[in-house]
Amino acid sequence: MSIVSTNIPYSSSIFYRNLQDLLKTYPFLKSQTIGYSVLGKPIRVITVGTGKREVFYNAAFHANEWITSPVLMKFIEDISNAYVSDSRLFGYSIRELLDEVTIHLCPMVNLDGVDLVTGFLPSTSSAYISAREIASSYPDIPFVDGWKANINGVDLNLQFPARMAKRKRN
Repeated sequence: MSIVSTNIPYSSSIFYRNLQDLLKTYPFLKSQTIGYSVLGKPIRVITVGTGKREVFYNAAFHANEWITSPVLMKFIEDISNAYVSDSRLFGYSIRELLDEVTIHLCPMVNLDGVDLVTGFLPSTSSAYISAREIASSYPDIPFVDGWKANINGVDLNLQFPARMAKRKRN
């Protein structure tokens, strides 16, 4: 039986429900909170594997790219199924792979933005009203479908301190 559905609009509440079901079904999965959204929702990371090499995957930095969340959750489910059944996935023995690699996955970085664009944030809420006001400054971008940012209008994907201005000078 499949836990993660990839054919429905996703939300933070569906994500949390899927996460709890995955953790209950596959006790070797570990999860921790790495921060909180603007609206106070925990940002969760799931870890699988015990290897020295580490890989990090994330999804839904941009709210309107919410489909990446159920895809990454389905990937976690597929890896877990392959581990339990001692089978191969994409040609790899998952048990051997997870002995060599630890995989960290953050399936939903922008929880509030995802809830906004998928219709799970009530249009009467103060957060929705505030986001609509921010969006009114950008009339060429359709609200809510074109919304990429977090609920405060910050594009999370542009918040890495890459020091590009300094690099351009060199």
